[in-house]
Amino acid sequence: MNESATASLALRPLTARSVVLSTLLGHHPAALPARALVRVGELFGTAEGTVRTALTRMTAAGDLEQRDGTYRLTDRLLARQARQDDSRAPRTRPWDGTWEIAVVTSERRPAPDRAALRSAMAALRLAELREGCWLRPANLLRERPPVVDGQCTLLAGAAPEGDPAALAAALWDLDGWARRARALEAALAELPEGPDRLPERFTVSAAVLRHLLADPVLPSALLPDDWPGDRLRRRYEVFDQSFRALLLRHIEG
Repeated sequence: MNESATASLALRPLTARSVVLSTLLGHHPAALPARALVRVGELFGTAEGTVRTALTRMTAAGDLEQRDGTYRLTDRLLARQARQDDSRAPRTRPWDGTWEIAVVTSERRPAPDRAALRSAMAALRLAELREGCWLRPANLLRERPPVVDGQCTLLAGAAPEGDPAALAAALWDLDGWARRARALEAALAELPEGPDRLPERFTVSAAVLRHLLADPVLPSALLPDDWPGDRLRRRYEVFDQSFRALLLRHIEG
């Protein structure tokens, strides 16, 4: 990969766990034999024993289930895969100016419940205006997990007074997201296509998918000019076709 693209992204090396998780999250169905996951680990110089240790630990932690030598994502991570897939093609509706508002009304919530709600709000792409009050423009189509209905009262209405675009910019780091999206675009454009560069393609692919999960997917009226979200998605879809073909040939080779 071109050094300038690498430097701007500052990507971390992938651990054995990250390699296994990224491989299964990108595979449909999310199940592969151990030997295939070991082959992916080889791309990064990860020893077979290290990959198999990661598989054992992930199974013990409830991330994976193993049957007849095949490892599958458990329901919690299948939900993450569904969010990842949705982030590549978000389901939206025309925005009429209405905002979703969720106000915490449950009392004496234990720490695990509070953590579960925070995770659910992030997955729903809601932002916290203040303690216990979450909101976003009502332009997304998705289901709410029970933890939200169990702890919050859900409302729909106008946003607080003022410029809604300014509110969106205060709730989400739009400039930061756009800056990294453009760096990822450049990396995708500069990546060589040969099989010898498969590790770099794998690493950048995982970085793009993580970044798309963090896109608030706001209505265009609330976004800065030249927002790169849809452009990054289109470029990634083209990239992913050749990347998946290369990766499959490596796994089966």
